[in-house]
Amino acid sequence: MLLRLRIALPDRPGSLSQVTGILGSAGADITQVTVLDRGDGRALDDFTVYWPDAAPREDLVRALEGVDEVRIEGIWGTREAPGTYPELEILKFLTTAGDRALGTLIDSMPVLFSADWAAAATEKDPRVAVYASWRAPEDIPFPEETPPRPTAATLPSGLHVIVAPLPPLALSLMLARAEGPDFHRNEVHRLTRILEIFLTLPAIERGADRVFRRPTARPF
Repeated sequence: MLLRLRIALPDRPGSLSQVTGILGSAGADITQVTVLDRGDGRALDDFTVYWPDAAPREDLVRALEGVDEVRIEGIWGTREAPGTYPELEILKFLTTAGDRALGTLIDSMPVLFSADWAAAATEKDPRVAVYASWRAPEDIPFPEETPPRPTAATLPSGLHVIVAPLPPLALSLMLARAEGPDFHRNEVHRLTRILEIFLTLPAIERGADRVFRRPTARPF
C-alpha cells in the first residue's frame, strides 16, 4: 500500500538521513520526501512510502518512537503516485471536459490531496449538494457560511476539511480527510491555485449551470 507520513524532526544535519534509515530498516520503501515547513530549528516533512499490505502501520510508529525530537503527526493512505504532477494532467483534461468539468474536478480532489472525498453545494439556504465524489457521506457537513477564501478546519467530529468558495458558480467546495493530520497551509495554497485556474477555464460557468442546477440535487 502507498502511505503518507507527516513527520516533525530537528532541522539539523543528519536528522533526515536518520529518519529515512529507520523507515527503511522497518520495511518502508521511501519514494518521495516533501518539505512543508522549516524554521526555529524544526522541519515538517511529508514522506511517501510503499508499505507491505499485511504489515500494521503501528510498526512505523514504534520504529520512530525512540528517535530524539522526532514526532509522527499522521499516517494515512494516499493514491497520489510519487514524482508525478497529477493536477497538471487534470487541468489539461478540464480544458476540454465541457459539462463534465466540475464533476471531474470534484472526483479528482481526493486523489490530488490524499483525502477521502469532496463535494460541492449551493451557497444559499436551503443548501443543496450538487455533486459529490463516491466516498462522500449522505449528510455532508457544510458550514452555514462559506469563507471568503479556501480555509482549513477540523470539525468537532475530528474530520479535517478545506472549504472553498466557487464565486462564479455560487457554489461551495468541501474537501475532507478522516485520517491523518489536518490540512497544512501548503495544501490550502495548492488547492487555491488549482481553483483559480479552474474558474478561468472557458465555459466552466455555463457548463455548471446546465449540469448542476437541477431539482434532482439533494438537500442536506
